[in-house]
Amino acid sequence: MKTLLIEIGCEEIPAGYIIPALTAFKNNILQALTKARIDHGEAKILGTPKRLTLMVANVAEAQNPKTSTLSGPPERVGFDEKGKPTIAAQKFAAKAGIGVDAIVVADTQKGRYLTAVVEEKCESSAVILERMMAKQILGMPFPKSMRWGSLTISFARPIISLVGLLGNQVLNFTVGNISSSNKTFGHRFMNPGSVSIETADDYEAVVESIGVIVDIDRRKQMMVDAIEILAKEHDSQILEDPALVEIVANLVEYPYPVVGRFDEAFLEVPDEVLITAMREHQKYFALVDEKKKLRPLFIAVNNTLAKDMNLVARGHEKVLRARLSDAKFFYEADCNVSLDAFAEKLKKVTFQAKLGSVYEKTQRIEVLVDYLGDASDYADTAALKTNLSRAARICKADLVSQVVIEFTKLQGFIGRAYAIKAGEAPDVADAIEQHYRPVQSGGQLPENPTAVLLAIADKLDTICGCFSVGLIPTGGADPYALRRLGIGIIQIIQAENLSFSVTSLIEKGLEGFVSDTAKRKGLIDQVKTFLQNRMVNIMTDQGFSKEAVHSALAASFDNIPDVHLRVKALDNLRKEPDFEPLAITFKRVENILKKAGDIKAQPVDMALFEHAAENNLFEACTKVTATVQFLIGKGEYNDALKEIATLRPMVDSLFDDVMIFADNEAIKNNRIALLASVSGLFKNIADFSII
Repeated sequence: MKTLLIEIGCEEIPAGYIIPALTAFKNNILQALTKARIDHGEAKILGTPKRLTLMVANVAEAQNPKTSTLSGPPERVGFDEKGKPTIAAQKFAAKAGIGVDAIVVADTQKGRYLTAVVEEKCESSAVILERMMAKQILGMPFPKSMRWGSLTISFARPIISLVGLLGNQVLNFTVGNISSSNKTFGHRFMNPGSVSIETADDYEAVVESIGVIVDIDRRKQMMVDAIEILAKEHDSQILEDPALVEIVANLVEYPYPVVGRFDEAFLEVPDEVLITAMREHQKYFALVDEKKKLRPLFIAVNNTLAKDMNLVARGHEKVLRARLSDAKFFYEADCNVSLDAFAEKLKKVTFQAKLGSVYEKTQRIEVLVDYLGDASDYADTAALKTNLSRAARICKADLVSQVVIEFTKLQGFIGRAYAIKAGEAPDVADAIEQHYRPVQSGGQLPENPTAVLLAIADKLDTICGCFSVGLIPTGGADPYALRRLGIGIIQIIQAENLSFSVTSLIEKGLEGFVSDTAKRKGLIDQVKTFLQNRMVNIMTDQGFSKEAVHSALAASFDNIPDVHLRVKALDNLRKEPDFEPLAITFKRVENILKKAGDIKAQPVDMALFEHAAENNLFEACTKVTATVQFLIGKGEYNDALKEIATLRPMVDSLFDDVMIFADNEAIKNNRIALLASVSGLFKNIADFSII
């Protein structure tokens, strides 16, 4: 067993390319080894901006043997009457690579046939790896690839070296115009020369000796430890930013951090602007005090250890000063423009080619939040509606501000800052930032009523608009992120326990796009189904069974918190030992009612009862109905279902003793009405027919 080492040396690869490409490369190599019958151990990915490396432990030196049985012609064709092999037998033996005397005649379902046991040739692992490696390397996935020189191959960046070792054996393969060897290169500035790797197991130690930490996790931890020490030395903390840590760790081959300063005058600009300028443009870490207030300090992580790191810090400060000066200029220019003036400029900003401007979108949002203000259960409706109207008008105003045009990720954050500076109500200012939430799966939700209802209205307007012009997600295509918006709506409604009608809200949302009532009705059903499917995904992800979710949603989807309560109750009931026979009984009730079809609903007439089972069920159902309705009204579905479950023995007795579809039409209809009264108890909780 030997260690396999593959290193692909390149020009600088973008940080975000490294781990996805290496992960895919590892999986593909392991699959190829398994397919080739080569035993192997665990694989490890390593990498820097200049090299992509894979190491696989305990790789067998050769393939595992494999034998197979070939079938040939029938015995009567392969041997003559005297038992001598015919030409057919000789050709079969030659094909199998064995002597005629090694042929075995076997009994099969079709009769006696010639067979041969063939042992496939076992090649060395080195030969197989050499044969596959170029294809595997060029198959690594990248968001964008490039070609260079006169070569026809493409890769993330030009390949400058290749290392291939199986233990101490050099693997010989070529990619483009680069052939593999056991020589790698050191840190471009610290140790630019090449060095030989005697055996694959020496790789990490060898490259570290020439200034490269190739283990990604180790390099990242070294960097984190170093910047935290520097921060403490300056009585500060690193502003938490895991994504930036991942990026910067893959921008260097060895981390050398330095602390820089910027003019305190820049702190007049909102923190988000300064942090974004440092993060997005320069990949600098911001420093804060114990109260999380931004300090005029930053940490830059270098790839080189200079003789005078203070001089390096001054260089970073000079670059950042220019960035922050631009940001400060944009901010100060924006402060001379009112939010209402920005909002007017939205008339010239297209929301979507078929859906008009962003200004028109804010007008539709204003209509929706006015409806939601009345429909929601929040207190102080008048004040809420005032805030909602104002927030809807200016929620997108910052999109045309100079700061957001320069730093697009700050939309909402800057709007909030400008609203606070302009003296807007705190809830309005917060809503401008929070109405974009959640921005990702599991992300933070809006926190105040104004933000909550504005977020729902904004997301629903986008969904309704896209559906109205046929921009509906299909398969993996969802260019307007409608699925994420739908999930956000449901998560917000559920978290805030908002009980308004989803159907009515969708209808209100579509009124801004579709005037034709018939067409709007069809779209309401489409949007409702779309949101219902998102609800299925959310609740199954929360651990509820699909069966319970679908059953509850089939009964009703109009009140989202209510759906959650019903699914939870149904899932609890499913865990009871006698649930299966109970479900079978109620499913039978539903199936009979479906079979009855168009029989008109009617009250139950006790005078038409012919069996005690009918009377017993009617009395039990009458008694249970009032209790169940009371419990459903309080949302206590667990107790309601348990109460309904007490009817099962009487329903079973009815099925055992009574022919539901009697010859007498009146008696038949009366029995159908009796079952309908049972169904009516749970039809608004769950549809047992799909369990």
